[in-house]
Amino acid sequence: MAPGKSAPAREPWLWAALTAAGCLLVLLAAGRDWVGAVRGSGEMTVPTGGDLSPVLTPLALAGLAGVVAVLVTKGAGRRIVGSLLALCGLGALAAVWGATAEPGIETWLREHNVLGAAGPLEWDLAVGWPMVAGLGALLVFAGGVLAVVRGGRWAGMSDRYERAADGPRAQTDGDRALWDALDRGDDPTESR
Repeated sequence: MAPGKSAPAREPWLWAALTAAGCLLVLLAAGRDWVGAVRGSGEMTVPTGGDLSPVLTPLALAGLAGVVAVLVTKGAGRRIVGSLLALCGLGALAAVWGATAEPGIETWLREHNVLGAAGPLEWDLAVGWPMVAGLGALLVFAGGVLAVVRGGRWAGMSDRYERAADGPRAQTDGDRALWDALDRGDDPTESR
């Protein structure tokens, strides 16, 4: 294999790994507690990222489906799916930003801890998981943009099974002529 051929063949798989990793980071962070050390009057339930922003998990799952769709499509279809993937990344980034807003967290805590949240509430934002989700959302967004910009150069999954225009077909036609001559009873080794 020539050195120039291996890099373009690996590019879509590297892209897929990084973009899927971004989706998985969003999924992982959405299931973790984003608020810790809640101080109120009694035992308090703390929210996960998915509790504070219910769209994180569906956007990450749509992103994973988009990764597969980019790999199996070609041309304009790949660019459309890449655009949708970039929108999933932007949506997840906006959801992370909105989930860390103080009014949203306080509202969630008061709704889910009615007895314990009657008085003043204090909490600490666990910044690690929102940052992980934000990093994942950025990877998904970047993957979508890259699929739009460079995806047209990537080979499709079925490209290796399609025949070349002249090469193997011409040889197959010559071989077929020899077999047809044998079927008619002609000896293809005799000179005419």
